[in-house]
Parts: sequence; C-alpha cells; structure tokens
Amino acid sequence: MGKRLTMPRIAILGLHLEANAFAPVTRREDFEQACLEAGPRISTLARAPSSHLPAELPGFYGAMDASGDWTPVPILIASAPPGGPIDQALFHEFLDTMRSGLAAALPLDGVYLCSHGASSAVGDEDSDGTIAAMIRALVGPEVPIVVTHDLHCNVSERLVASVNAFIGYRTNPHVDMADRAAEAAGLMRRMLAGERYSISFIRLPMTPPTVTLLTDHGPYADLIRDAEAAMASGEAVNASVTGGFVYSDLPKCGICVTVTARDRSSARGVATRLATRAWVERGRHTRSLLSVPEAQALAVKAGRGEHPPVCLADAGDNPGGGGRGNTAWLLRALHEAGAQGVVLGVFVDPALAAEAHAAGVGALLAPAVFNRVPDEFGKTFSAPARVMVLSDGNGTGRRGTCAGREFSLGPSALLQLEGSGLQVVVGSLRRQLYEPRMLEMFGIDIGQARCVVVKSRGHFRAGFDEFFDPERIFEVDAPGLTSPILANFAFRRLPRPVWPLDPETVWNG
Repeated sequence: MGKRLTMPRIAILGLHLEANAFAPVTRREDFEQACLEAGPRISTLARAPSSHLPAELPGFYGAMDASGDWTPVPILIASAPPGGPIDQALFHEFLDTMRSGLAAALPLDGVYLCSHGASSAVGDEDSDGTIAAMIRALVGPEVPIVVTHDLHCNVSERLVASVNAFIGYRTNPHVDMADRAAEAAGLMRRMLAGERYSISFIRLPMTPPTVTLLTDHGPYADLIRDAEAAMASGEAVNASVTGGFVYSDLPKCGICVTVTARDRSSARGVATRLATRAWVERGRHTRSLLSVPEAQALAVKAGRGEHPPVCLADAGDNPGGGGRGNTAWLLRALHEAGAQGVVLGVFVDPALAAEAHAAGVGALLAPAVFNRVPDEFGKTFSAPARVMVLSDGNGTGRRGTCAGREFSLGPSALLQLEGSGLQVVVGSLRRQLYEPRMLEMFGIDIGQARCVVVKSRGHFRAGFDEFFDPERIFEVDAPGLTSPILANFAFRRLPRPVWPLDPETVWNG
C-alpha cells in the first residue's frame, strides 16, 4: 500500500448531460459529435493545449501533475449537448464500460467522478446516482471518491451517500470548471494523506427560473458568497449551493445545499444556515422579460441609433438547456419590422445549412426556409436570403465558458435576409451562442452590430461582456423548450408543491 500511495492510481470517468425531459431522446451521435473518449487518449487530450474535453479534465490533470506523482487511470468521458434523457441501452453501455474499466484497474487509490450532474436516462431517473453507487460498490468503502458537478445539477441522496466530497461550480455563467476540478484534486491529495470528511445535504422545494441564478449579483450570488465565506473560515471544506435543472422534471429537482466538512456537526450547521437563507429570500428570485413586440421595438430603435446597441437573449430556445435552436419568433418579428444592424445566431437548421453550402457564396436562396419541419415551438419562416460566408463550423473559443476549448457548429453559413439588415448564422449542430468566435469566424464585427440576438440563456454573458454591459442585455419571453416561464410546462414528476409554481409551498427546515 505504501508503495502505491507514492504513485497513487486515480480513476477518472464521467458523464456530461443536462437532461431536459421535454426534449427528444439523447443518442450516441449526440455524444460522438461532442465528446466520447475512453482510455489513455483522455490523458493525452487533458494535457493538450486545447481539446473538446469538458474543461474540468485539464484542470484536474494540471493540479494533480503540479502537486506530485500520480498515475491517472482514465476510463470513459461521455459528453453531449443538453437534450432529452439518454437512450436506456446507451446508458447501460456507458455504465458497463465504466464498470468493466474500473474492475480491470483495481486496486485504485481514488476516483475522480467528473459529471454534469443533471443527467437522466429513459429508464433511470438517477443515472448520476447509479454511476456513483456502482463506483462505490466496486472500489469499496475506504477508497476516496470526489465528484464535481455543474451548478445546474440535480443531486440525489444516493449520490451523496456514495462519495466522500462534493464540489459544485460557483459561477454562472460557468467559467470556473477548471478551478473546481483543481479543488477536487486538492481534496483528493488530502484524503490520500488520511483526511476524511462528512457531507450534509438539504434539498429545498424551490425551483427558481434559471435566469435568476446568476452569480455576479442577486439572491443566488449572495448564497454563493455565503458558501465561500464558510469555506474561507474553515467551517466547511466545500459548500456548494446548486441551482438545479427544473426541466429535468424529476423528484430530485430543486436548489440543493451540499456541504463537505471535517465533522458532521459543522457540515450540518453550514448546510442549514445556507438553506434557511435561500428559503427566506426566495421572493427575490424574480426577473422581468421583454415580450417579442417589446424586443422588436427595442431592436428597431437601436438600429436607428435611437438607443445604444443591445443584446437580446432568446432564453426560451436555448440549446444549452435542451432547446432545439430553431424557433423563429424573434427572427420573424425583427425581419418584418425591417430592423437594421441585427445579427442572430446560432439558428440550428442542418437542411438550410446544407442548402447554403450547395448553392455557394453569393447565391440567393429564394426563399431560405428556416425550420421547414415545424414543431410545437418552432414554426416555419421563409424569406429570400443571400449566402454571405460558408464554414465548416470548427473553432476554438476565446472568452468565458468556452475559452480555450474546441467547438463545432457543423457545416454552417452566414445568411443575409433580403429586405432587412438581418444577418443569421445557421449551424448544423445544436449549440448555444455563448462564444464570440461563433460569430467572428464569419467575419462579423460584433462591436459594429446594433443588435445581437443570442440563442442562449446566460452563458453568453461571459463571452459577450466586452460588447454589452448588463444594462444592455434583455431576456425575451418567446416560446421554447427552455422558457423561463415555468407555468408553460406540464410537469409530471416534479414534486409538488414547489415554489414558485405553488406559492403556498411550505418548508419547515
């Protein structure tokens, strides 16, 4: 044992999916188009200057490499864009790969579980808990397991009971993934040296709209600051207040407080204090949204120079939360109003992107048909459009959530609609617009635009903050699978009553 601890063997595995119960099932191709890696190649990519791996992996490897010798034992990293629950057979395949890889790697000295935390499968509502419980059963009670989760995770009691330390993101927009993974590496080193921790966990009957969970200001930011203060004082090794992902429509949805501390009493005290503040101040989680006509009027004014340039967030159709990226409510409204200086992206339409590539630069699509197969939220919209730029859609982010990470929009095109000043970036893969390079790669000068429409909920703020301060960013109430208006959804598995859907909800601590 002593010899192994001088070169500890740490298994690395994870599943990244934010599962929206109202979106189509997530399948193998969704992972293959984003990130599906196994074995030693994970280590190679994690130590590369940039890669398509989740940002936690380079952070964990970097911190472990800097803090001493170790032997990484990478098993499987599967990451897909937010979408519907995972196809059950595919989840079983992932689980079997993880199980067999871990079994073949025994004995292990530790496990780093790098997962989003809001996944589910068609036949397993707690896929993240299933993975954690499987790991614990294989490695035994003494091997430390550290888990990192996205701020929008849904935490289960089974997952908490299976791990030794829990770490959630503390920034929204998410820019601290590598930092949280480095924190996980630090706790892993301390546990390898003999430290052990207790975890206290509280889930509140509270699912605030996602647009109120920003961390630069507001009620959620205040909770994060309180959690950081508890860590700075030494009361907690880690204090995580996670906002949850209500669109998963599961019993485990809701704001969760998960505190890792050196003793049970400290963990419970910090968790209770944070949860109590969250509940008492729940009424602060409100935010005004623009209607589509109001957004239309604002964009027209900005285009005329009667208002400073603005950024409109089509939060209801955010591919970063399971939206399809194909609703045309804002597109139609701005075009019909003749708004000038408008850039919109990314409109996800593989058929239209393919048509633009077949026609070539300079061709007039008469008309360009956006979302030619309508659904409940995305109606068809047609307008003549000129093909301005074509691209393979591949790039590397330069700011915010995507900084230093590779991304792909798939075959893509910049279209300019005839009869208005509207430019539209059309992509083939479902990606939210949260990175300036997703526009700049088409020759767009964002600083010259009068109005930028982003199909994103909030992560764009960290990428576009050099162009728009918070006072010039407006969320729009347009239909979609990620609408901040929770009453729009027919929830089936979400526990009721829950605030704010049920104002009479009571929590007695």
